[in-house]
Amino acid sequence: MVFNWVKNTFVKSAGKQAAHSEYTPKPFKVVVVEFADNVESNSGESIASFLNKKEALNVTYYNELFNKSFLNLENKTLFDLIDKGQDILDKTGSDVLIWGYREGARIRLNFQSDRQYETEGFSFLSLMDSIYIPAYFIEPGYPFPESIGNIIYGAVISARKSPDRESKIQKKYLLKKIIDILSKENSSKILSVEYMPYIMNFLGIIYLSFSFDNSDDKDFKIVKNLFETAIKHQDLITNPIHLGCIYNHLGQLYDCAADHMSKKNSAYFKGAITYYRNAQKYLSKYNYPYDYGYISNKLSDLFFNFWKKTEDIQALRDSVFQLREAEKIYTYALFPEFWSSIQGKLGHLLSILGKLTNSSEISDLAIASYKNQQKIITERRDPLSWAKIQEKIGEIYYTMGKRDLDKDLLEEALEYFHDALYIFENMHLDNEVKVLTTNINKTSQNLHAIN
Repeated sequence: MVFNWVKNTFVKSAGKQAAHSEYTPKPFKVVVVEFADNVESNSGESIASFLNKKEALNVTYYNELFNKSFLNLENKTLFDLIDKGQDILDKTGSDVLIWGYREGARIRLNFQSDRQYETEGFSFLSLMDSIYIPAYFIEPGYPFPESIGNIIYGAVISARKSPDRESKIQKKYLLKKIIDILSKENSSKILSVEYMPYIMNFLGIIYLSFSFDNSDDKDFKIVKNLFETAIKHQDLITNPIHLGCIYNHLGQLYDCAADHMSKKNSAYFKGAITYYRNAQKYLSKYNYPYDYGYISNKLSDLFFNFWKKTEDIQALRDSVFQLREAEKIYTYALFPEFWSSIQGKLGHLLSILGKLTNSSEISDLAIASYKNQQKIITERRDPLSWAKIQEKIGEIYYTMGKRDLDKDLLEEALEYFHDALYIFENMHLDNEVKVLTTNINKTSQNLHAIN
């Protein structure tokens, strides 16, 4: 049975039990939406009640009536799902939302975090990640199994974004305690083998969320084993998107290893690229575009880091291609903030590629991307960030003007540099003013040399 395997795996890896302390983590908000169920049930309320007893969670139950047909995970309704979930997260001020949907005799749970496809923050979960539990587990009069509840608890903690150091430390603290609890579970008959791939996937997510920045080969092997065990049981997976999610997490695992483990670095890069691309076969741009685009964004970062280590210009081109793929999906109209971030990254990549290849056309594309970024990062809204973009555009014009001995381009560079200088001076940023003044002087000297 599933939990025999889980117990044996985690007992070997959990290490010492977390010592008792007086520390109380800052609670964060979770909302459980009334489940889409075709029978009279308070299943969502049961899970909300269970989670409310868990450390660091403040759980509310959301039972306002609305059409939940988008929970069938079909591609045509995905944006409705994301949009409605974000609306509820905004309305309730919550960090994580839990959706529930009945499929026959099973309940499927999915987890949505705030701005899930728009921001980073060390959450490895996709909205498509699904955990199944028998529907009778949450029927009235049936005691909800603690072992299953602890996996859901771990999923919620893993889903929470942790953009700053304090929240990341707290998240790891809670996950360590959850892993310790899971290592002591002894509920071998609670789930049949049909639930194996989904349980393994979420155990892998929980452990990856805890150990992603470790350099310990043992942790890497444990997480890899969990996801690979899920894949070995892929014949039990009813929807190919679930297999795509598992491959995505293997890509994330190798991606993290490439960042944090010094040995076999190139092998980790290659493994991450292979698994991410496998994931995209199941999470295609036409059927599941948001996951596809998010993976493309990660692939772009991966290729860029590979270029920095190898100076292989093809890796830089691949990085640009993958970011262009993400750009097609995360549009200005639907995801303005994320689109702006992509434009800034594109500007940076294209400016490097244009300089290395001496291509004015590519450099012009870099400038266009930076100007796109300024549609969101305006001078009025964020003057410092706007000024830094002006400085970057000025640097591209300077590079082209110096190379081609082009007076007009050098004058463009001066105009952008002076725009940035005005902001830096008003904000009393002495170091930035010093650097920019040097660039202005160099640009003027080149102009005089042409004249």
